[in-house]
Amino acid sequence: MADRIVSPFGARSTAREVIAGHDLTGRAAIVTGAATGIGIETARALAEAGADVVIAARKPELGAQAVAEIERTAGAGKARFAMLDLSSLASVRAFAGAWGDAPLNLLINNAGVMACPLDYTADGLEMQIGTNHFGHFLLSTLLAERLVEGAQAAGVPSRLVSLSSIGHRRSGVDFEDPHFRHRPYDKWEAYGQAKTANSLFAVGFDARFKDRGVRANAVMPGGIMTPLQRHLPIEEQIALGWIGEDGKPRDGFKSPEQGAATSVWAAVGPELDGVGGLYLEDCKQAVAWTKDKPWAGVMPHALDAEAAERLWALSVETV
Repeated sequence: MADRIVSPFGARSTAREVIAGHDLTGRAAIVTGAATGIGIETARALAEAGADVVIAARKPELGAQAVAEIERTAGAGKARFAMLDLSSLASVRAFAGAWGDAPLNLLINNAGVMACPLDYTADGLEMQIGTNHFGHFLLSTLLAERLVEGAQAAGVPSRLVSLSSIGHRRSGVDFEDPHFRHRPYDKWEAYGQAKTANSLFAVGFDARFKDRGVRANAVMPGGIMTPLQRHLPIEEQIALGWIGEDGKPRDGFKSPEQGAATSVWAAVGPELDGVGGLYLEDCKQAVAWTKDKPWAGVMPHALDAEAAERLWALSVETV
């Protein structure tokens, strides 16, 4: 990859290091799932750089705590909470309706659910792809014109960031049975499908809006211990090699501040000006996945333009 896009930052860089020197005064940002984990660190970095940040999450009490925490360092009025339950298309529509006609500059699709037991959303969609992809798809398309207007108002392109995962290697999108109606449910296969969908969505969104001032990229944040692991017993995390018998994360796991860095770079990095449809990790464009380095890189099915178009059509039909 002679033309691979890189940055001065790496796996151990923090969100604050990446945002240093950027002035986002007057820019509006939405970060989904920003009440905890890497979401709050992403929101904090953007707010401290001057952006007006909306924490879009489903638990008001955690959202209020996150707003108070961010405002301690970013200043009063730099963050606010708005109710958003991505497992309910009605909630997504209500959020977009409440947003109204205000311009938007940054949309960070950060929220997610991982490896949960078989469950279905309020709209009958398998919970992982229903929340991680279809909820974000509807949110993003409803706000797409606001992103276009944000680019026009600011004079710089707006950006959409779609959080994927190395978990995408587990599965492509099963277009015949995405909701496990007829095939046996496997929580990791379902997660992999959802994370592939998150990457393909960035490809599809970028293709549609790059000529209107909005670019989209997918992000692999890395391994981070956050509430995302809520469905995994400690015993399973030990068996996976994520944590040791002492309960501490294995070498290679990032802090939430480090885990938010690539999302922030995707949102503000000058190296990504005019660039979209990529899969990013460790503040760089990802290399191709290989068997000898299974915990990094991107597989072809996550960036396949034909699959992205097929997913877009399915998503329009679904929502």
